[in-house]
Amino acid sequence: MAFNIPKNLIKKDSSFLGAGGFINKTWARLTGAGLGDNSRIQSAKAKWSGRAGAQDWRVRLTLPPQSPFKTMLLDDNELLAPLQKSNGVFWPVTPAVIVQNSANYNALAQTHSNYPFQAYQNSQVDTISIVGEFPVQNSDDAKHWIATVKFLRTMSKMAFGKSNDSYKGSPPPIMHLSGYGDHVYDKVPVVINQFSVELRPGIDYISTNQTKGFGGAVGVDKFDNYVIDENKIEDSSWAPTISTISCMVTPVYSRDTVKNFSLKKFADGSLDKERGIGLV
Repeated sequence: MAFNIPKNLIKKDSSFLGAGGFINKTWARLTGAGLGDNSRIQSAKAKWSGRAGAQDWRVRLTLPPQSPFKTMLLDDNELLAPLQKSNGVFWPVTPAVIVQNSANYNALAQTHSNYPFQAYQNSQVDTISIVGEFPVQNSDDAKHWIATVKFLRTMSKMAFGKSNDSYKGSPPPIMHLSGYGDHVYDKVPVVINQFSVELRPGIDYISTNQTKGFGGAVGVDKFDNYVIDENKIEDSSWAPTISTISCMVTPVYSRDTVKNFSLKKFADGSLDKERGIGLV
């Protein structure tokens, strides 16, 4: 496959060239789309012409505004600082989202009959699968990638061991799944069942530093407080220029929400606004 790259862009940004002077195809493709120069994942927003430009349509997993985990995990956290504005993670490139809705029936066999009766049991929304690519173009994007992976690791764990006494024993927090507008996924309460990150061979990796992190900890004192060496407060990490981040989440609803379900309001979309969450 041939790439037509203007010579002035190659001269302007040597990052087009990978190891050995070969052209980095990912960079070429992103720059050809107007994304390769001084791009910032955090500043990008998905918009459609004729729509409200203020609304963010990206697929994202965020902590609810009232969640106590938001203050505990995101505030004063240098490593997760790139996620503070969005209160969670998002896919910068449109991901594949697969969701299956099930209506379960019990087959009641009848004597001397060709067909069983179907007795309705329940309905449910099965696990939602989200698979999308995550491009990284510079050091700031690399910090965002590191924060995203760390956040997903954290959201799939409970408060255990020496966790804050107020949260000790708490299960992984409930998050909000949003994307594509009001009547597709809007603040759907979900828990993370599984997530995976693909680190591919044969691509470039970008280095980034996180300051004031636990990389400066050289030990603990008698009160179990970390002892920080001021000369060692930078952590170094590497992020792939392109990777695939996948998540499997399951919707969860409170008993009060289930009790106040209305089929008519669900059908016309008013139930979502009434409850303040998305029902799928």
